[in-house]
Amino acid sequence: MPKGIFITGTDTGVGKTVVAAGLAMVLRNRGMRVGVMKPVATGCFGETGHLVSADAVYLFEAAENEYASLTSPVRFRNPVAPSIASIYEQKEVDLDAIRKAYRELQKHYDYLIVEGIGGILVPIKKNYLVANMIREMNLPVLIVSHVSLGAINHTLLTVDSALIRGFLIKGIVFNRAPLVNYSLAELTNPRVIHELTGLPVLGTLPDIVDLDVERCRFGNLKAVFEERINIDQILK
Repeated sequence: MPKGIFITGTDTGVGKTVVAAGLAMVLRNRGMRVGVMKPVATGCFGETGHLVSADAVYLFEAAENEYASLTSPVRFRNPVAPSIASIYEQKEVDLDAIRKAYRELQKHYDYLIVEGIGGILVPIKKNYLVANMIREMNLPVLIVSHVSLGAINHTLLTVDSALIRGFLIKGIVFNRAPLVNYSLAELTNPRVIHELTGLPVLGTLPDIVDLDVERCRFGNLKAVFEERINIDQILK
């Protein structure tokens, strides 16, 4: 079966899409055939029946994939947890469609990057969390966290939840760290989290000029990711 990784976060908005896209770009540059997937997306735009996920488009373009329908099989308009969006939009979360898309992508790519929604305990549907999806896909986990005040608690809760379920955690990536005028929390949090969890800190990404997920702009994401993130540890 193809290798891959599941990218989850300590919260929504921490930069999972940017990390997933950066990884896809770097691995593709190394000659790997990389598939990307955003199994469930909310906060989509467009006409009913033809909703578009900006996150999924960003991943698709970063990896230069060929199967758009497989990248984003389940989409909702409302920016809430999928289980809630499903109720308000009167549309089921089609887990079978997700499973089928995942199996199809495995046939076409050497390595799959799957981006979750929100954090590890976000409900996708009744009695089915993001954690259930990770277990089904049987992928190791990469955790994305912000680096500012609160990161220690958020990250430790995510790590604890993953370890309780027996997931393999590849490490932690911190995102949107300031290059200047950083706070004491931003300066010390990565080290403290490493000491408390024993997990590798794979690197820290700064704010990147001209990067815009909504407008599908990458700026120099690939170069920054290659320089600042321990790719070999992810692939190890």
